[in-house]
Amino acid sequence: MNLKEKITEEVKDAMRSGNETKKRTLRMTQAAIKQIEVDKRIELDDEGVMVVLQKEIKIRKEAVEESRSAGREDLATAAEAEINVLKAFLPEELSPDALRELAGLVITELKANSMADMGKVIKELMPKVAGRASGADVSAMVRSLLQ
Repeated sequence: MNLKEKITEEVKDAMRSGNETKKRTLRMTQAAIKQIEVDKRIELDDEGVMVVLQKEIKIRKEAVEESRSAGREDLATAAEAEINVLKAFLPEELSPDALRELAGLVITELKANSMADMGKVIKELMPKVAGRASGADVSAMVRSLLQ
């Protein structure tokens, strides 16, 4: 079963169980996936769906920060619940140590030694951490290792 089918099944389960948060979150995610497929005239594979899931998580993390700064803890809690629903579809996140080790291997492999090589390293590293680390985390780790 691919990731899109799994999301569809989880929507059905959420409807049966009455879990509104899960149902609403997954339907919004399905809409985002469908929008990309229509706009680009492609069928997203599991990797493409993971990218959409990461983007949706990033949007909700920003919403949490904005809600907290506005003093709206209720909205922040709701967004965090949505993040937890979405994270269930992604592989387990890499620990900072595992990410550092993987980034170090890529840097050694490419013989990168300055910030000018950062783009090459990230380009090579991102497919290896797909769905297990955010772009921001990868960028920060590569930057710290190249400095």
